[in-house]
Amino acid sequence: MKPNSLFKVLIVALLSLMALSCDDTLDQVGFTIQPGMDSLTVGIDTMHLRARTVQLDSIFARTKYPVLGEYLDPVFGSIKSEFMGEFYLPEGSEFKPGANIDSVRVVLSYTTMMGDTLAPMELSAYELNRSLKGINNYTHINPEEYAEMSAPLGKKVFTGKNNNYHTEYYTSGYGNTESYKVYDISVNLPLTFGARFLNEYNKPGHGKMSDLNSFREFFPGLYFTTSFGNSTIINVNYTTFYVHYHYTDVKGSSTGQDTIRTDAMKLYITPDVTQINTIRSNNQQLLEESDSHTFVKSPAGVVTEITFPFSEINQELESRALNLANFTYYAIPEATENPLVKISPPDYLLLVNRDSLAGFFEQGKLPDNVTSFLSDQFDKSTYSYDFNNISAMMNYYNRTIGEDPEDLVYYLIPVDATITTSQQSYYSSGSQTLTDLQNQMWPTAAKLDKREGNLKIELIFSNY
Repeated sequence: MKPNSLFKVLIVALLSLMALSCDDTLDQVGFTIQPGMDSLTVGIDTMHLRARTVQLDSIFARTKYPVLGEYLDPVFGSIKSEFMGEFYLPEGSEFKPGANIDSVRVVLSYTTMMGDTLAPMELSAYELNRSLKGINNYTHINPEEYAEMSAPLGKKVFTGKNNNYHTEYYTSGYGNTESYKVYDISVNLPLTFGARFLNEYNKPGHGKMSDLNSFREFFPGLYFTTSFGNSTIINVNYTTFYVHYHYTDVKGSSTGQDTIRTDAMKLYITPDVTQINTIRSNNQQLLEESDSHTFVKSPAGVVTEITFPFSEINQELESRALNLANFTYYAIPEATENPLVKISPPDYLLLVNRDSLAGFFEQGKLPDNVTSFLSDQFDKSTYSYDFNNISAMMNYYNRTIGEDPEDLVYYLIPVDATITTSQQSYYSSGSQTLTDLQNQMWPTAAKLDKREGNLKIELIFSNY
């Protein structure tokens, strides 16, 4: 039991002992409004839980920053992540008169990576042949149904920490300017691909490059995957498509002479258009039944199913009030501690009723602390996830479940929690509010302890 949970239990127990050992002249203080023989009693009980590892069919994968690459972990198995994306056509995008195509390329930029960042990988880019408009954002979608797979438009061998990077700067909340490296993977595409854009733009009214919906038909987007290598995964911050060209600026020099100038049409994958991560993962070894542990793994849809034996405790709740139900789930550390080659535990876990999962992420819901709870951030010192007091869950179902109670089945799911800090100042850290919750798309995994006696909840009851 964690120290704060033990402290709460001891306080309640101490108060109970004090009430029972009071002096005879004081033993009715605080109880004078009760019937003569009634007295406050406090009870402590333990609920032992059951757990197993299960595989979800697919997960909702709305993401601003897609994950790309492949990684093989000796404990948690393999993960391969690919993505498809549309490109946004900004208003005013144009080719200057007399443009001639020089080169075409697409650049993936990133700051976050994991695995062996010096091992070679190969990136391949394919053209989509169907629009992604209206597609469901689930990881089980087969990109080969949307992409022209006969041959890639371009390939590029890269390493996670390659020599192709640029420096960007940002200003912190206290006015300090800091710099960081942004790594780039630049893939050259055929000149004929750029010529298609120029020819379409030169049509009357700029053809299908006149508006975003028409542009989706003309250029549905690109599909990115890794062709070889299973050592590195990157988190793509932004994807940029360039059509470089030169043109003659008639009498454009300071002396009135014709001047050759260069320019580029730039298109970006932005939140305004669709991008979809697809996941391929080998999880068979994680799904084997174990008496000692379960697993969670993202973005593979591997979750832990927990059964709360509500049918056993329902009778207790008919005559007693449940005041406290502290729930902490402990992970089992892995031997490999090198952060460069280790899949880390997720920062947060969502505890959600199995029957309430459908639509939870699609509708942008947040935990209601009845059918869903968010853990505290993973505690690296105790290697645990603390859900604090979940008594509201059992009290709620006690009121609504009827005369034939069934056990409660919940999932533990790795999630990406966006927590906003407000009213922050030099003198105050401010207040924190959960503003968004999504399935975790970055690779994470944890082995959770279900050994006998370790997976339990300490319950504190009171009755009169």
